[in-house]
Amino acid sequence: MSKSKHLTHDRLLKAIANNGWTEPTLVQERGIPILLEGKDMLVRARTGSGKTAAFVIPVVQKILEFKERNSDSYSTQALILAPSKELCTQIHKNILQLTIKCSRVVKCVDISAQIDMKEQQPLLNTPPDIIVATPARALLHLQANNFTLDKLQTLVVDEADLVFSFGYEEEIKEIIKYLPKVYQAVLASATLSEDVLELKKLILRNAVTLKLQEPDLAPLSQLTHYKFNAEEEDKAVILYCCFKLKLIKGKTIVFVNTVDKCYKLKLFLEQFGIHTCVLNSELPASCRYHTICQFNDNIYEIIIASDEKFLDEEHEVNSNKTSKRKHDKEFGIARGIDFQFVSVVINYDFPLDIYSYIHRVGRTARGKNKGTAISFLNIKEQHLLKDVEDYIKQGISEENDIFQVFNFKLEEVEGFRYRAKDAWRAVTKIAVREARLKEIKYEMLNSKKLKRYFQENPRDLLSLRHDKALHTVKLQDHMSNVPDYMIPTSLKDFIQNQDEDNNKGGKKKDKEYYKKLQVGYKKYQAKKSNPLVGMEFTGLKKV
Repeated sequence: MSKSKHLTHDRLLKAIANNGWTEPTLVQERGIPILLEGKDMLVRARTGSGKTAAFVIPVVQKILEFKERNSDSYSTQALILAPSKELCTQIHKNILQLTIKCSRVVKCVDISAQIDMKEQQPLLNTPPDIIVATPARALLHLQANNFTLDKLQTLVVDEADLVFSFGYEEEIKEIIKYLPKVYQAVLASATLSEDVLELKKLILRNAVTLKLQEPDLAPLSQLTHYKFNAEEEDKAVILYCCFKLKLIKGKTIVFVNTVDKCYKLKLFLEQFGIHTCVLNSELPASCRYHTICQFNDNIYEIIIASDEKFLDEEHEVNSNKTSKRKHDKEFGIARGIDFQFVSVVINYDFPLDIYSYIHRVGRTARGKNKGTAISFLNIKEQHLLKDVEDYIKQGISEENDIFQVFNFKLEEVEGFRYRAKDAWRAVTKIAVREARLKEIKYEMLNSKKLKRYFQENPRDLLSLRHDKALHTVKLQDHMSNVPDYMIPTSLKDFIQNQDEDNNKGGKKKDKEYYKKLQVGYKKYQAKKSNPLVGMEFTGLKKV
């Protein structure tokens, strides 16, 4: 990021350079000077535009300036509120990155985790400079007098359009009572909804509204949109072929509209040896965050995610029935979560409104990276596509169709279709229900009972995976292999070239290779080679 006359602290500039930011994004270029002047701001910018850094950088700058004048003073200077635990954790991580050169001076804590408040109280004994929390969690600590906001300088509400929809209206109104008479406030949002305007009346004073003249999505040169017309069973065939024949490369998020569909797809793909992990509102928050972290660290490449809006709708539809399913109201997989370097977003179920499409495909083509969005559509979903296409065309001079046809010929994969239909039918409602219960119990065990163990043994945490087979559907070994006669003629050369690229530079890595990477392998070999320890003697070596 180029040096601005407003940014004077070398430690902050070094942290920005350390992140590899050579120049500011549009929201950062326009927003940072306004905030450094002390004005309230309502900023509306698309997902992935750098909104978080736009408000964090001025916050850190002002705290550093305050510390220079009051080195012995300890007080909370900034409160950052976000509607979900995942978003709070992400913001906290970004703040740590930007304060890496001044971590002893600027202290930041995240108190969004739903744990016993007594465990978090030691973090607040010495007032941290920045507190990150959900509105509900912040209010609980304020009511318990665990921290005060008497000397607060800045209040930030991120993803402001979700705060009321997640049920935090009363909490926000109560938190305002604890604020000083004078403070700077920032509302950051991807959309300017009625809820945001209501929040603006409550929090902002003579605010500058920064509505950037930029599209909600990355330009077509950066984000390519594809469509493919297919009925439900054919969608499963296409997805199976795309992954098994490696027609899709890189990290992929598959979006569906219900939790059941998450597990149905996972169990379906398991039968072909395709490992995936699931994200939905029923899983513990710590599990969801750990899954995203491992996904970002390239531990696995495929996530099947349910869109939280439709979970709520599903819940409302079934409200007359007795339902034992509990959804986390703070869950929002299509909003705000920082998935890194996602290559492809697949809408297995097409979203039911325009904004959900925008937020889903906004997981890819972030920053300056390119991305691809592929949407499968059945007959009932065709009208939704037109609404999305008309919306994207607004404000851009594009006469051609936004959605290109995904070039996939079903008639060339009849062998795959036969296998896929059998596998799809094998995933019964009972298998899905058992898979849900098994996954929830497994993840709750990891999240609660083993939490302390993993804190003491962080290496073991690295081995905890979320893409393990659930085994509620019978797996057959031959299903994971693709014989040559099933591969379409047009793809044989492509797949052969891929195999050559994978094996280039040496033989294919076998089990022995991965065995050598295991912890303790070298010690084991050293003991084994010592006849006094290993009790093995293979004879004297010839000289």
